[in-house]
Formats: sequence, structure tokens, C-alpha cells
Amino acid sequence: MICFLHSLVAGLLFTLFTAVAGTAETPSPAGNFDGPAELPRLHVKSSLADTPVPGKVKMVHAGDNLEEALNQASCGDTLKLEAGAVFSGHFVLPEKHCDDAHWIILRTSAPDSALPPEGARLTPCYAGVASLPGRPAYPCPAARNVLAKIEYPKKGRGPIEFAPGANHYRFVGLEITRSASEDSVSNLITIEGKSAADHLVFDRDWIHGTAQSETTRGIGLGGSTEVAVVDSYFTDFHCIAKTGACTDAQAVAGGIGSSSMGPYKIENNFLEASGEVILFGGGFATVVPHDIEIRRNHMFRPMTWMRDSPGFVGSADGHPFIVKNIFELKNAERVLFEDNVLENCWGGFSQEGYAILLTPRNQEPNRCPDCRVLDVTLRNSRISNVGAGFQIANAKSDAGDYAKDGGRYSIHNILVENLDGQRFQGHGVMFEILSAKVILHDLAIDHVKAFKYRVDMNEFLKRLAARA
Repeated sequence: MICFLHSLVAGLLFTLFTAVAGTAETPSPAGNFDGPAELPRLHVKSSLADTPVPGKVKMVHAGDNLEEALNQASCGDTLKLEAGAVFSGHFVLPEKHCDDAHWIILRTSAPDSALPPEGARLTPCYAGVASLPGRPAYPCPAARNVLAKIEYPKKGRGPIEFAPGANHYRFVGLEITRSASEDSVSNLITIEGKSAADHLVFDRDWIHGTAQSETTRGIGLGGSTEVAVVDSYFTDFHCIAKTGACTDAQAVAGGIGSSSMGPYKIENNFLEASGEVILFGGGFATVVPHDIEIRRNHMFRPMTWMRDSPGFVGSADGHPFIVKNIFELKNAERVLFEDNVLENCWGGFSQEGYAILLTPRNQEPNRCPDCRVLDVTLRNSRISNVGAGFQIANAKSDAGDYAKDGGRYSIHNILVENLDGQRFQGHGVMFEILSAKVILHDLAIDHVKAFKYRVDMNEFLKRLAARA
């Protein structure tokens, strides 16, 4: 059944109150709900109090062997990396059989007083960078480098990789990056899909690529559980059009692999990427990532990455970065997305400028027949400068295969400003809602306001209305 209870048009302001479609294909157990969508059941504990280190404190100075220090660390130890020092290489975090009472913390040697307090976002100011061109201004009364830098010096993936079974690691006050070369680097932080890692916290870190080189991803979550990314700053993740080695860049990506995935917390970060800023799914998977909280983030890409814009920044040879969507789910369940700010999305490549996509997808071909997107709550957020709003689609992949399910979506209290299909090379629509063989079901849209809008529904949803 589809029911539009109320719509109001006042100038260019559009308010769509409630839309409910279809019947659930997969029953949802009793739990905590927002409309038709079940909210996350599990939550990652990420405070310093939740990650105790009662063991030894060990200093790692510039020039010391960081890999050796990691191998020798015991559960409960703190490794203090010298503030201002650069540790260059590929570092594998080993399995240690730690537990919730004995974590390992890698952190800057700078005192806590030199960093933002716990719960406050770190910015590049703490690496001695007073401002970043094309980005929003951040407070920086006195730029000073108090971070320790971990840097990957060559092509490939690094500098941080988690060995199978790695667990109970926390990273505080670190700059995690790659060298300034033209080499393509994939994940700066890698958890391989065939591996499993758990209990990881990234807290007040600056994780970034370089301004014109190709860096695909900040954190590849792979097969991981109990992971939190909090109060951190991600910049310069982009793939280069025509000449690059990748096509999709993300600040944080997951939902691929055969190991358990979730719960996850992504909270109070600045997140920047040319592709999907956050993406779950899009490749081989036999399981579904679950219980994902994405809250209070600023999801952004500079307008200077838009071709022909003033101050245009692309690759060293002048090619633009490949821009896709801002937030996309292809494989995920029980997702809470709230209090986020999303800015700047345009088409011109393979996408049409949509800010948010809920599109369960079985890709590569038929390598994720169990992929699904279920129980998603999008609320209390602001979107601006986009070519289109939301694409909600249960459709076949390019290879002709279908995902298992998509539905139980609650979307409310969202403001979309400056939705302009012409300027941002997009469809110019607020919602594109599509369904085919796999029925889209249980969709609630309430108090979504936009400037410049159009709502498109395909013939399938019209048939659903006729059947009601």
C-alpha cells in the first residue's frame, strides 16, 4: 500500500509527510523502532574508560623500529610515539589475544592537554596546519604539530594493516597518511575481507591522502566487528578520471567479505572523499554488516574538485577526480544515520548527483545473492549543493542479478538546500524510487524539505497503489 497523507508546496519548498509501500519480505523481530525501521540492537563502546590499559607505558622515539615495538607490546600496554616524528613503512598489527580489560593504545607522546578533549573533533591544526584550501574553516588559534605521523612510502596499501585475529587496539592523536608521490595507494588502514579483526577504535586522528595523488580509501573495514571511528578528520581520498587505477574512493567503506561485520560506530568526524564518502557493500559478500551508527559527521567534498570551478584541483596532469554519491548502502541492516551534514555532490561521471542511495546490490556477477539493505533510519540531517536527493531502488545489477531484499526505511526531518540538477549535473529530483523483481517495502518519508524538487516514482509503485 502507498499512502501520501499530506504534501505542501509553498514557493520552492516541498514537504512530503508519509509514504508507506508494500509488505515486508523479511520479518523483523520485536525491538526498538523508528517507524518501520528497527534501530541498531548493538552499540560500540568507545570511550577511554571502555578501553583500559593497566600495563606498561613504552616510548617509541623517532628512528625506533615501530614494527618491533608492536610485536613486543603486551595486552594492556600503551605505546607513545614521539610527537612530530615520522614512522615510515608498512606496519602489521598482530593478534595478541587481548580482552576488554587489557587494550593496546598507540598514541602521540604529546600530553592529553595538547589534544582536543575526548569527545571533541581533532583537526589538522594539531598537525601544524592552520587551514586547508577549499574546506570549511576550523578553529586554530595556534597551529602546532603535536601528532605522531605514520606514513606509507610507496605504491600499494598501507601504512596500517591488521593481521587475522588482531583485536583491542586504540589509536589516539596520530596522523596516518602516505608519502607525497604520484603512486596510487589503496587503503591507508586495511582489514582484509578474508581476515577478521575486532575491537578497534580510531580516536582523534587525522587520516588523509595527498592533494593530487590517488588514494582510494581511509579505512577499509573488511571483516571486522566492534569498530569505532570517532572525533577524527579524513581528507583527500580520490580516484583520478581516465588515467587512474581506481574508480571509487571512500573515507570509510565496509560490507564486503565473508567474516562477521558489525557493530560499527562512525561519530563526530569530518569525512571527505570523491566517491561515496561512506559506503557499505558493492562487492563479494556472504554476510551482511549490522548495527551501524553514523552520527554527527560532516560529510564533504571541496567544490574546487568540480571541473571548471574557480581554483579547480585535480590530478597533477589536470584530470578531475571521479565524483559519485555521498552516502550509499548496498549491503547493510539496522543502520542509524542521524545529525549529519552532507555537502557537495555532482554528476558527470557514472552517477547523477544523488546525495544518498539505498540500493541493495548483488554485484560482480551474482557474488552477493544474500546482500540486502534493511532497517535504515535517516533522520535529523542537512544536505546541500547536490544534483539530486535520494535514490531508493531495488533493481538488478549491471550483470542482471538481484539482491535478496530492500525495505523498512524511515526517512524524516531532513532539509535539502540548493538541489540544482543543472548546476550540479544531476537528475534534479528529490526522490527517485524504483522497484522491480525484489519488492521495495515499508518506506516511510516524513518532514523532508527541499528547495527545487521533483518526485519520481516508476510504474511499479503505481501498480502497488492500484493493488491497495
